[in-house]
Amino acid sequence: MGESRMLIDGRLVDAEGGATFENVNPATEEVLGPVADGSPADMARAVDAARRAFETTGWASDTEARKACLDQLQTAIESEQEDLRQELVSEAGTPALITYGPQLDAPLREALRWPRDMIDEFEWSRSLGPKDAMGVGYQTEREVWKEPVGVVGVIVPWNFPVEIILNKLGPLLAMGNTCILKPAPDTPWNATRLGRLIAEETDIPPGVVNIVTSADHLVGEVLSTSAEVDMVAFTGSTATGRRILEASAPTLKRVFLELGGKSVNLVLDDADLEATLAGSAVCCMHGGQGCAIPTRLLVPRSHYDEAVEMARAAFESWAYGDPTDLSVLQGPQISRRQQERVLGYIQQGRAEGATVVSGGGRPNHFDRGWYVEPTLFADVDNTMAIAQEEIFGPVLVVIGFDDDDDAVRIANESPYGLSGMITSSDLDRAKTVARRIRTGTLGINGGIWYGADAPFGGYKGSGLGRQCGTEGLEIFTETKTVGWPAEG
Repeated sequence: MGESRMLIDGRLVDAEGGATFENVNPATEEVLGPVADGSPADMARAVDAARRAFETTGWASDTEARKACLDQLQTAIESEQEDLRQELVSEAGTPALITYGPQLDAPLREALRWPRDMIDEFEWSRSLGPKDAMGVGYQTEREVWKEPVGVVGVIVPWNFPVEIILNKLGPLLAMGNTCILKPAPDTPWNATRLGRLIAEETDIPPGVVNIVTSADHLVGEVLSTSAEVDMVAFTGSTATGRRILEASAPTLKRVFLELGGKSVNLVLDDADLEATLAGSAVCCMHGGQGCAIPTRLLVPRSHYDEAVEMARAAFESWAYGDPTDLSVLQGPQISRRQQERVLGYIQQGRAEGATVVSGGGRPNHFDRGWYVEPTLFADVDNTMAIAQEEIFGPVLVVIGFDDDDDAVRIANESPYGLSGMITSSDLDRAKTVARRIRTGTLGINGGIWYGADAPFGGYKGSGLGRQCGTEGLEIFTETKTVGWPAEG
């Protein structure tokens, strides 16, 4: 059974009144166990603890202590890595195979280590040099200092919970901040496990990291509205991101938002169509529950029918099902609600005139679990809801284009701009097209941009700011400019 307690002010505690909610396995629909159901009062206590830790401990200034504590946390997580792997498969429904990559092992290799190492390399201060700033013959030495933002509220989703948590905690802690983490109610145990490890296996001062679980999404609004919280870092839906932005406005706090996407897989007319489309069903990985997954397949109109048939073959041979089976890459949707949402979009696509080429419903061979068939749509216009809205399910739409200009137009006619892929036999051509697509990340010819050192975020409705990379360190700092009389 997973850890049911929250972490507040260095102590593992129950929720107010002992309230709990159930953690459910989406593949079996069975209850895994209870977890503390935190209240707004619990969240307020966590905010107070984080504020106190920032103001009264040496965390913000002691870089050596921060490095040592991040090392301890890394070691602690690695000591329970296999238990955490099984826990992720159970509560997130993620295929076990993915935990050996982006769901666990890949971020664990660097999400804490890279920002920890950057503590010594980061430009904490820089000189602007002497200047007669006002033009009155008075020389002033000037410097720019980078300092921690302060208290950061962290709200994370359920799709890649460990990956997202670590890629937020690593940078914000390395930069000297304190925080309150609210995990998604669908996947709480990975976060509460982290809380236990912090409390029992590290010297992180009480209050530096607080973890509050709750079945109520609105408990997270305490982080947006509290004047004691200096920043909110959120990954999730664009609709929730807008709500956080609005709730944070009265206190003028900084907000980092990594939101939704409707990314393209753009296959230019000089690409090897067969080789490229053989992997088109990979968009169904983890039930399509990834914000950066390319869910619009753009193919040359001159080869449209041929491309659809190639994609059909890929979808019909795609293995999905039991997430504990190492031969599959698609498990269930996270909840019945999400399953119904995806099925609703599929029905809407049919109503709009698109053609279901493969899939299109609940699989008949599962008697339990919130599964959706890998679904391929053809005859799709980019104005349709299934081409414009984030479905967050195993659904791919195929759209034809006339030339590079038309492809760029279609790619950019979206409220989102998070990620995408481009394939071409001419790398320079692909790069030229990539520069015209308004999106935060792009993979060219199968290239992978991901890493703790790589900024990740989006244009337009896909968010504000960048996570990871130097930009992802700077976002957790304030900038102070100082001056004093120059000598001589």
